[in-house]
Amino acid sequence: MKVKIILGLLLAVISTSSFAQRIKDIANIQGIRDNQLVGYGLVVGLPGTGERNRYTEQTFSTMLKNFGINLPNGVRPKIKNSAVVALSATMPAFIKTGQTIDVTVSSIGEAKSLRGGTLLQSFLKGIDGKIYAIAQGNLIVSGFSAEGRDGSKVIQNTPTVGRIPSGAIVEREVISPFTHGDYLTFNLLRPDFSSAKRVADAINDLLGGGIAQPLDATSIRVSAPRDPSQRVSYLATIENLQVDLATESAKVIVNSRTGTIVVGEQVRLKPAAITHGGLTVTIKEALQVSQPNPLAQGQTVVTPDSDIDVNEKNKRMFSFKPGTSLDELVRAVNLVGAAPSDVLAILEALKLAGALQGELIII
Repeated sequence: MKVKIILGLLLAVISTSSFAQRIKDIANIQGIRDNQLVGYGLVVGLPGTGERNRYTEQTFSTMLKNFGINLPNGVRPKIKNSAVVALSATMPAFIKTGQTIDVTVSSIGEAKSLRGGTLLQSFLKGIDGKIYAIAQGNLIVSGFSAEGRDGSKVIQNTPTVGRIPSGAIVEREVISPFTHGDYLTFNLLRPDFSSAKRVADAINDLLGGGIAQPLDATSIRVSAPRDPSQRVSYLATIENLQVDLATESAKVIVNSRTGTIVVGEQVRLKPAAITHGGLTVTIKEALQVSQPNPLAQGQTVVTPDSDIDVNEKNKRMFSFKPGTSLDELVRAVNLVGAAPSDVLAILEALKLAGALQGELIII
């Protein structure tokens, strides 16, 4: 089958031809970013799938003390229905006090499952150690586990990780630099000098020369009004501008574990000739038993019998002319019926011979 799939090898072809894209899809604004939060909490209400260890008992005792309940000395609470967990969440840019964010809850102890549990009120802190949100609520857990008395166990998905949609209330805002200074800086998601210049040119064509200045392959600095309302309208106009990005550099990406090859449109071949041949050696081992005559005084002997078959397939040699394109390369490789490992070897050989015009990246 002459398609861009070579004997089970997925040859994904990514066309990098330039086409218009909005600035908001290819760049972000410097300083406007998400912020990660982490926390520590206690999940209760588990149906016997919790844990009993020192830090779980300590967390449980601390919670009781906060409510004025002190356990007698030497008494260890039975808390198989509880588990200590790590909390993680992300605060989007510009989120305000009183709004909610999702929370991911992960067991950090020996709990078998968090299904059916409820997270008690817990703090979520930023990297500066300050509390930015408070989390609480019932967990949604997609995984489950079951264990028999004989030790057999069935686990589907991950029962020790759950989520609480809108489970945390924001208590502190993160100050944004959006309204500060006289400039906004756009950072390209894929750095490229040509693309940075094209973005600056598109902005200057709309707003006037000198408004946008490319600083390097990633950043474009744009003059902006200081008034927040004017800056929002200004940015809304800029981020919807259409820009024709520059084509990517010539690359061939090879995943040696999965056999996937992704070839960029700019990849070309210099004059080269390739022969693809296969030598198959099959060795079959058998045992022959030599049984002596009953009246003879000989011994029974077992001797090996080897059958070696050598089969050399008749393959073709094919050549490439200067500037051979990706499509011609794929068609030629399909014609000789190359296996995935053979394709990898062909590409590596072409690169070593200096016939492959592009960067060969093996991941």
